[in-house]
Amino acid sequence: MKKTFALMLSCALALMLISAVGCSKKVAETAPPPPDQGQPIETTTDTQTTTPDPEPEPERVALEDVFFDFDQAELRVDARDVLTMNAEMLARHPETRILIEGHCDERGTNEYNLALGDRRAQTARDFFVRYGIDATRIETISYGEERPFAMGHTENAWSLNRRAHFVIR
Repeated sequence: MKKTFALMLSCALALMLISAVGCSKKVAETAPPPPDQGQPIETTTDTQTTTPDPEPEPERVALEDVFFDFDQAELRVDARDVLTMNAEMLARHPETRILIEGHCDERGTNEYNLALGDRRAQTARDFFVRYGIDATRIETISYGEERPFAMGHTENAWSLNRRAHFVIR
């Protein structure tokens, strides 16, 4: 009798499990209907709930270096173009002060390169002043050959070291 009762209980549980699985609802997987293209979409404009435009990010002041020919402090054409863009940036930001660093390649004596670096920095400064930038916003210094940008003893490295570099204060 215990075996019969256990068998009947097992069968009843099996039937309940089968009916539970078999009777679960199936969800139809259909895409939502496309919007009716014949009907205009109704929109409302509420001037009281509009958000103001976000503040534009302030322009970052960035000045490009200018490069010089060997043993020269005169501006090349490409240097004039870069200085013009730099001067325009400074004109848009009258609060900005700069330091112009004059640099040289490793050839020449320390004294000669310090003097040449000074002439290069002064040439860039004079360009800005002629453009209309207040001279009190500009300082100059010469590092000669002491702070090379490019390491090496090639014309390519030397040409990158003959420069006026601009530091924002």
